[in-house]
Amino acid sequence: MTYLYLLLNLGSFSIPFIYSFHPKLKFYSHWKSLAIGILISMSIFIPWDVFFTLNRIWGFNSDYFLGYTLFSLPIEEWLFFICIPYACVFTHYALLHYFPNLKLGSGATKLISYILILSFLIISIYNYDKWYTFVNFTLATILTLLVVNKKPELLQSYLLTFLVMLIPFFIVNGVLTGSFITDEVVWYNNTENLNIRLFTIPVEDSVYAFTLILLNLFVIQTIEKPKSR
Repeated sequence: MTYLYLLLNLGSFSIPFIYSFHPKLKFYSHWKSLAIGILISMSIFIPWDVFFTLNRIWGFNSDYFLGYTLFSLPIEEWLFFICIPYACVFTHYALLHYFPNLKLGSGATKLISYILILSFLIISIYNYDKWYTFVNFTLATILTLLVVNKKPELLQSYLLTFLVMLIPFFIVNGVLTGSFITDEVVWYNNTENLNIRLFTIPVEDSVYAFTLILLNLFVIQTIEKPKSR
């Protein structure tokens, strides 16, 4: 099933894209800033991905992608950094449209954020010898610290909307890591991570998703907020 990874990308992207033109949501109004966010996030995550792939920290099962690669990454992996952020950012804004009061208080947001920052930092320090864990949790530490100081109002809603995003995350990433199929689409060298799985998903992947989506939202709100005043 060489088109499985492609179908996961397109399936994640298609419905949010169609509903981007909904007259109440008008998500297309965010396209320009989202495109910039995706480019910035790709400039960070793609080199990381290439390095990890070349050093066999993770890799891709050729049975599940079309076989075309760029800088050692399947084309489907490049599409991942477009389709998944698009779908998740759309979900964030759609939830806030229908549930405008879906947010934490500022005090609770700062408390939870600093607990996360401290947890991310401790895990990265104690696992400096595990590439995926160290890089993943270090980036999460830096980004969360940046956002809580520059855009705390983003975290007030994101800490809740991300919990909703975890539902499709477990479905899509579950398939990628071997749930429901014979073998995994993406394999991991468990000596370079905590070797703790949420079903078939390395626990690091949830933090990876948290950071990837948050980075895109941070860029969007940094670009768009001055225009809304």
